[in-house]
Amino acid sequence: MTKLTMETTVNAEGRATEHRWPAPLDQDWLQDFLTDIFDNHWQGLSFGPIVEGAAYELRPPSKPQRISLHDGYLTVFYGLQGHFHLCIGRNEGAVKQGGEALVAHRRPGKAEFFRSLDPDGHPRSWGFRMDNGKGEQMLSLFFPNPFITADDQLADQPDWERLATWDHVRRTYIGIEDGAADRTSKGYRG
Repeated sequence: MTKLTMETTVNAEGRATEHRWPAPLDQDWLQDFLTDIFDNHWQGLSFGPIVEGAAYELRPPSKPQRISLHDGYLTVFYGLQGHFHLCIGRNEGAVKQGGEALVAHRRPGKAEFFRSLDPDGHPRSWGFRMDNGKGEQMLSLFFPNPFITADDQLADQPDWERLATWDHVRRTYIGIEDGAADRTSKGYRG
């Protein structure tokens, strides 16, 4: 694994608010990553787009029955509980409908891992997000959080075991072995 390079978002007051690691945009990498997350780390995961005026934080109902790729679209299928499609590669259907401009619009234009920081600069939220070629958000993944319980309540004490998915992602996809910094925040109550 190549180590990804961290970038930092700083607000107008000069305070760091987020760490980001730009991720590869190629179809094979995105397919491997998303399949791993939805197949092996679905418990405690929240996902959906976050756009101006709307935030979807849905929970997978189960491990998917099937994850497949067809014409650039990854489909995560839950049987009667629903499914969703994400364009992660070249979509030939777009060529027929709108040409190369539509192909570029549908494909990922940005993908990145992130950890949001508390006012003291300590991590307190972890995830992944992906935008299409026009910068419109396609997906946000929020990994299980030690400061939020399994039933979506603020935790009285952090449950560091809930960082297991982030620890896997950090080591496997970002290339960072040391996770000590991820265990320094007091969460949302501190």
